[in-house]
Amino acid sequence: MSNRLRSLALSLIGATAFVGPAFAVDLDITCRCVIGGVNSGTAEWIENSVIPAFEAANPDINVNLNQFGGEDAQLTQQLALDFSTGAGPDVTAFDGFLIPSFVEGGLLKPLDEVAGAEVNDWSGWAALSDGSKALMQYQDKYYGIPLGTDVRMIHTRKDILAEAGIDADTWQPTSWEEILDAARAIKKIKPDSFPIQLNAGVAMGEATTMQGYWLALLGTGETVMDENGKYIVSSQGILDTLNLYKTIYVDEQLGDQRAQLLADGRNRSFANFRDGVTALLFEGDYFYRSVTPEGSEFAVANRDEVMGWAKVPAKEPGAGIRGQDFVTISGGTGFVLNPATDAPKEAWALLSFMNEPEMQNAFQAIQPRITARTDIEIPNSPFLTETSQTLLPLTTARPNDENYNVVSAEIQRMTEAVVSGELSPEEAMAQYKASVIGIVGEENTVSLL
Repeated sequence: MSNRLRSLALSLIGATAFVGPAFAVDLDITCRCVIGGVNSGTAEWIENSVIPAFEAANPDINVNLNQFGGEDAQLTQQLALDFSTGAGPDVTAFDGFLIPSFVEGGLLKPLDEVAGAEVNDWSGWAALSDGSKALMQYQDKYYGIPLGTDVRMIHTRKDILAEAGIDADTWQPTSWEEILDAARAIKKIKPDSFPIQLNAGVAMGEATTMQGYWLALLGTGETVMDENGKYIVSSQGILDTLNLYKTIYVDEQLGDQRAQLLADGRNRSFANFRDGVTALLFEGDYFYRSVTPEGSEFAVANRDEVMGWAKVPAKEPGAGIRGQDFVTISGGTGFVLNPATDAPKEAWALLSFMNEPEMQNAFQAIQPRITARTDIEIPNSPFLTETSQTLLPLTTARPNDENYNVVSAEIQRMTEAVVSGELSPEEAMAQYKASVIGIVGEENTVSLL
């Protein structure tokens, strides 16, 4: 973090106006990104586009990118420690669902409290949809600027579906049973395969909750919280979801049970898809744009010929959330300011600069994605264009609640207990109920069974 030299100089000068060359301001920016590794496109964008352009426009500011290659949870823990002690980067990538817990823990402040009222005058706010703004908002205050959003679907291996006698180009399941039937057909011709990947277990963290549990639960017509903001801790929807996990991983071994329990299980699930062991993988569009491109560790050979996608169906037609036939859920990441930054004005200048159209288009040239800004197009990506246009009208989001990430960890434990065969769905739900009541208080929960 930076600018201690300037602070010292100003304290010595006192009220006297400073005349002479400006002291350089040093800014640090952190993201879970490594050039040539995890989220390489983000690192390349910041290092090769944002920093040179920003420093050219602001010659008295030096910017350093900290490339973090660990897991999401590790970065979250590091930021919580840093922010609690007044340390850490001036600007950092941040997952929007963590904002409420950080705010309630005194670890984040609204942007205008950190950098001043000019934050509210930024022209870019008008280019963000209400849904995008909400990704980095809490209690109607902005804590960051969203970089983008996403949608979730079933990624398919069309070549494997075709081997099983299924028309891969037209396959669109309309119920859970149709997904299971396709998996059974694949398992029959490839006995050693694990046709379905529906994330489960503690090791995959939020990827279990978002890419697995939510996609099933929404298909029952339920969400994690009810319309009154109470956590649902006992319901038919939860049981149906856990029984789906049981069918896939325990009863019929249609999924790689071991992968759900390993520390590197998510990478193993990616490898299974790459290698044709898995043909139906529930994931976000992140899987297409960041995991499977040519040159990446889990690149799928002839990707655009052998990969397809399908909407996630409700348990049965019309049984999904809001009476929908198909469901999805969106998350969002962005960047926030360290509330203890020594250079709040300069940090805001960097954050807003990153999110101007020129820089956003530079990012799209490196890695096309669904952006938060409505004035930025997705270039040369029929896949992302088609999936976003189809799925964004169906989407929902995680609750903006300070306890959500702790409850999410209990969801992960509940799925692991079922997938491992340790507990029955009924037993796992009972354990979940007790745990969540212990976290949020019984008055903030509801039982529907």
